Amino acid sequence: MNMKRLYTLLIILASLPVFGQNEDEEPVEGLHYSVEMQASLSRGDHEPLWLNANKYGLSSLDKSNGYLRASIERPLSNDQGRKWGWGAGLDLVGAYGFTSKSIVQQAFVEGRWLHGTLTIGSKEYPLELKNQELSSGSQTLGINARPVPQVRLALPEYYALPFTNGWVSIKGHIAYGKTTDDRWQKDFTLQQSKYSEGTLYHSKAGYIKIGNDYRFQPVSLELGLEMAAQFGGKSYKTGLADVAENESGLKGMWHAFMPGGSDATETLYQNVSGNQLGSWLARLNFDYDTWYLGLYADHFFEDHSSMLFLDYDGYGTGAEWDVKKEKRYLLYALKDIQLGVDFRLKSNSWINNVVVEYINTKYQSGPVYHDHTVNMSDHIGGIDDYYNHTIFTGWQHWGQAVGNPLYTSPLYNDNGEIYFCNNRFRVWHFGVAGSPNYNLHYRLLATFQKSYGTYGKPFMELQNTQMLLAEADYHFSFYSNLYGWSVKAAVGADFGSTYGKNLGFQLTIAKTGIININRKK
Repeated sequence: MNMKRLYTLLIILASLPVFGQNEDEEPVEGLHYSVEMQASLSRGDHEPLWLNANKYGLSSLDKSNGYLRASIERPLSNDQGRKWGWGAGLDLVGAYGFTSKSIVQQAFVEGRWLHGTLTIGSKEYPLELKNQELSSGSQTLGINARPVPQVRLALPEYYALPFTNGWVSIKGHIAYGKTTDDRWQKDFTLQQSKYSEGTLYHSKAGYIKIGNDYRFQPVSLELGLEMAAQFGGKSYKTGLADVAENESGLKGMWHAFMPGGSDATETLYQNVSGNQLGSWLARLNFDYDTWYLGLYADHFFEDHSSMLFLDYDGYGTGAEWDVKKEKRYLLYALKDIQLGVDFRLKSNSWINNVVVEYINTKYQSGPVYHDHTVNMSDHIGGIDDYYNHTIFTGWQHWGQAVGNPLYTSPLYNDNGEIYFCNNRFRVWHFGVAGSPNYNLHYRLLATFQKSYGTYGKPFMELQNTQMLLAEADYHFSFYSNLYGWSVKAAVGADFGSTYGKNLGFQLTIAKTGIININRKK
């Protein structure tokens, strides 16, 4: 869709009123529409981090950028109370200063039967077990990159297992899709460094909740496992000369779901097929009438050593160098983790939500990697190199980290390499939000990061960086002629070595509404 057509659609949607219903009618379904215009202006090296991060990839590093956005959706919630339901959505963007001028941000159809949902297409999914507004983001399934078109089967809300009397609930999903950044990768690398084509995507997650909401028990525990994989397609080192045909088809899909097989370039030492990664999650909730406290953890892993904290190390020597001889294992420490506190007051006030997070990714199973050989039988599985991969371009989509944006995204690289140059760091992150009145809401973010680079390419000096954000959002009241409109203003700043010194301003004007389609009683 070109800019002229999108602008026309924006004008039409912005002029729509919110239709109501008469007393003798009941709503059958509602079409939720939204129009949004955003402009950003910065000085320094880039747009500040918190002006572009955790926006589902709808952002830019350019110092001057903006977009026009129009979306319309029929949500599944319209069929709440029925055994079945359906929904669909279309979200189009025309942009300047972005990696694309025209963007299909979301385009999906979905259906529900009882509690299960099937979704086909691109859709933005929220964070699990974390504060969507104030957290720095999840380490595996984050909200920092553009959605991947996929087929997703999910149990999206907690379902209480019948035999537990409401005390144990589960939810989760499984999805397969295909990334859409092939052309961007070629343009960014100029085909002079590693890139890929036709990469396939897989994610799965399962969460269990122990606690009884039906009996209004204030304390509950949530545990989760998120896993993802990149597989299939072709991987190039440079140009067309050095290409690897990656495992695809049903076999590739199975090995993405149940890690196994090996990559095309592996011979003597074989790991598993594709780029496999994931997180162990936990959250302890204290939910009372006037306040809420959540304590949570996110441990990221790239392989067995960081997933299970255990690796086999009992190989023989000499002619038996590749034979498992002894029951000997190497134990790894739990050092890399994201810990958080989420405190909320359940009333409008100047401060009603505070989040504090600590993240450490320095360990990565240690600084040594050694496969057993004829002369040395010890196997040490360190240097996990988070978000990077030997064949694939790492845990990124359109140059943005799919997980947490504090892993410096490849889009920042000025050498044309799709590579996470900073994945070893320590972070303190703070978020504060409040609603002084019904119409006004604000949030403040402050992040303090010490970065060490990677094990393979460490920074010559420790990099200290501070990232700040102040944002206010005003929604016009129901009695105003501008009801449905909102204005958001944000100021962001970066200080330090990792992102340079940046100062930016961002203005967003939006209108939302619902078109009700009614039927007579």
